[in-house]
Amino acid sequence: MKKLKLVMVGNGMAGVRALEELRKIAPDIYDITVFGAEPYANYNRILLSPVLAGEQTVQDIMLNDVDWYGENDITLHLGKKIVKIDRVKRQVVAADGTTAEYDRLLLATGSNPFMLPVPGKDLQGVIAYRDIADTNAMIEAATKHTHAIVIGGGLLGLEAANGLKLRGMDVTVVHLPQWLMERQLDEVAGKMLQKSLEDRGLHFLLGKNTEAIIGDEDGGKSGHVKAIRFTDGLEIPAQLIVMAVGIRPNTALAESAGIYCNRGIVVNDTMQTYDPRIYSVGECVNHRGNVYGLVAPLFDMAKVCANHLANFGIGLYKGSVTSTKLKVTGIDLFSAGDFSGGEGTEEIILSDPIGGVYKKLVLKDDRLIGACLYGDTVDGSWYFKLLRDGRAIAEIRDSLMFGESNTGDAGHEGYSAAASMPDSAEVCGCNGVCKGTIVKAIKEQGLFTLEDVRKHTKASASCGSCTGLVEQIIMATVGADYSVSSKAKPMCECTDHTHHEVRDAIKVEKLLTIASTMELLAWRTPNGCAKCRPAINYYLLSTWPHEARDDPQSRFINERAHANIQKDGTYSVIPRMWGGVTNASELRRIADVVDKYAIPTVKVTGGQRIDLLGVKKSDLPGVWKDLGMPCGAAYAKALRTVKTCVGSEWCRFGTQDSTLMGQQLERELCRMHAPHKVKIAVSGCPRNCAESGIKDVGVIGVDSGWEIYVGGNGGIKTEVAQFFVKVKTHEEVLEYTGAFLQLYREEGWYLERTVHYLERVGLDYAKKRVLEDEANRKALYERLLFSLDGEPDPWHEPEKALVDMRQFVPLPA
Repeated sequence: MKKLKLVMVGNGMAGVRALEELRKIAPDIYDITVFGAEPYANYNRILLSPVLAGEQTVQDIMLNDVDWYGENDITLHLGKKIVKIDRVKRQVVAADGTTAEYDRLLLATGSNPFMLPVPGKDLQGVIAYRDIADTNAMIEAATKHTHAIVIGGGLLGLEAANGLKLRGMDVTVVHLPQWLMERQLDEVAGKMLQKSLEDRGLHFLLGKNTEAIIGDEDGGKSGHVKAIRFTDGLEIPAQLIVMAVGIRPNTALAESAGIYCNRGIVVNDTMQTYDPRIYSVGECVNHRGNVYGLVAPLFDMAKVCANHLANFGIGLYKGSVTSTKLKVTGIDLFSAGDFSGGEGTEEIILSDPIGGVYKKLVLKDDRLIGACLYGDTVDGSWYFKLLRDGRAIAEIRDSLMFGESNTGDAGHEGYSAAASMPDSAEVCGCNGVCKGTIVKAIKEQGLFTLEDVRKHTKASASCGSCTGLVEQIIMATVGADYSVSSKAKPMCECTDHTHHEVRDAIKVEKLLTIASTMELLAWRTPNGCAKCRPAINYYLLSTWPHEARDDPQSRFINERAHANIQKDGTYSVIPRMWGGVTNASELRRIADVVDKYAIPTVKVTGGQRIDLLGVKKSDLPGVWKDLGMPCGAAYAKALRTVKTCVGSEWCRFGTQDSTLMGQQLERELCRMHAPHKVKIAVSGCPRNCAESGIKDVGVIGVDSGWEIYVGGNGGIKTEVAQFFVKVKTHEEVLEYTGAFLQLYREEGWYLERTVHYLERVGLDYAKKRVLEDEANRKALYERLLFSLDGEPDPWHEPEKALVDMRQFVPLPA
């Protein structure tokens, strides 16, 4: 049977969830085409605030990457906005002229941020907070400016303010009502939230109405924002203004096609519009007079829509009861239902301002109709279930305030809340996942980690507010296995000791050889293996520099041969170029070496060096000698490259001399060995042409000095570096960078990149050791310089570097 054509306009969470459900229940009915106006595949818009805060990356919040569409035979058009629907021809038209015919059309156009209609709203530096582009704009602004205003003290505004504060900006939140999140919190909880955020350094102006935004060029559109003025005459400076004052359903496309809209695209309980061939889901929808901006009801819509697109003809969407969770790390807040009170209602309140806990439960006709929790939200999902189910609470009224575990409600007194929950209890409201589904997946799929459960069930994969409960369910289901899996693993099968224990023993007992280490720690395999010997060798050398002796036979082949072995058995040689800078003499020597040794391939690397590929092993010593350049260590667990841009010496946008800074860093650190490879980049301005944001250490020049970022990785999984510190001088860049890398050298496990080291110990820990403790920072830096003093270049000092030159002599034929 010929497949029908389904076209979806919009590529957000609600629409893609509908496609996921459709593919699950009816995989062969439709040829599907998707148009997304953004240049990204489907991502979790809810988690933009952790991206802004630097807690996650854009890659972390991707729900369905581009490959997913191909794997599901879905044609994807990114960066293409649909501008016309021809309902007669049943065709959609994109702005670039691309067309697609449909038998069924799904509109998932989402919503647009509302911008206050005040003078100056079009100035540069005035933005909304809605998508990845807005998030990136705020992150970039935080590298250039210091003063930010967030208009709107609701959920999104507070998350934006918190993220900008963590990015180093001075942030003031402007809000017209008298307390924060007035739609989700009562006044007491709102004031407690304000106090918590003020303790984090945020400022608040409540009861303020914006009159105008003032620019630096008489308010013209070409100018940049410089201040904000309120109706009471108060004026305060601002270099960035974020409007988070609400959203409006994006109905323009539907209206232009004559589809009935009224504060949203009007749909029935099967998610059909007034045109039965056209469906709609998400924030663009008006269902029974309600417009939803939270993900759980949107996913409910998606499931019903998929059911009807599959021609099953069952399932109705009747509306949703919603709950709210603030995504600001360290602040626990939950609200659901109607907690404003009113005729016929009664309130149960627990207030502990000193302890930072406030709970308000609103009852009516023996049922819970509203809950507002601050500081202690562990029972939020239970209250939400009581509220949604409309269950009578007379029997548990006396202990209702004290949570599920104190009511005996689940019938398993003494068990944890997770263990006592019935299988039918909903755990993840966003994705509609109940406990039974999670437990079944754990048992049948052999799952032991949160990541595995997220992958197989989607529980905790959206807003993340149920993460703690999901972890409790895993622990309650797999018991001791979860505890074992969360422990540090032994270094290898030769021992039960962990990397931490081995390193501690080397330091405490002053062990200087691999043999003595294995003897003291009762190694099961006398000579160890390819996993433990290189690790122990590194720990010895990094703990006792100039005392422990390197064991070349405990290194991998690349580090023994001091070149990269290739798949055909030849080697790659990369000479070091300080900061990516070379000269005519070096280039002539490289060209002569290529000719002399008949090297087949010469390639410029991503680290701004020249790679000679296809060198015979027997030719390596001759190539090194004839090049006359330092070893680039492209093969080593060591400093690889320091990538630079041309900086202020040449670039008209440059603010600092990045080339000189990069050369100074590379010359100082060039012989530094580490747990894994280390890459550094120095950019001369926030445009970041050297890609400093994805390096182990990234240095970015700004007007007043240098910003240092740490923990980036451009490998298989790209990790964005985190802001570490801002300094003024080249000398400070060297000291802070060196101290951080020495901390990593002393504490990182062998083959652990900086990003994974920071995931293990926490960025705050590294800041405490390097930034807050000046004496410790200087001691770390001094230990680094001591360890590097006299470290030989293996290409030009092979005897000192213990290079076994016999390995390069060809065996007799």
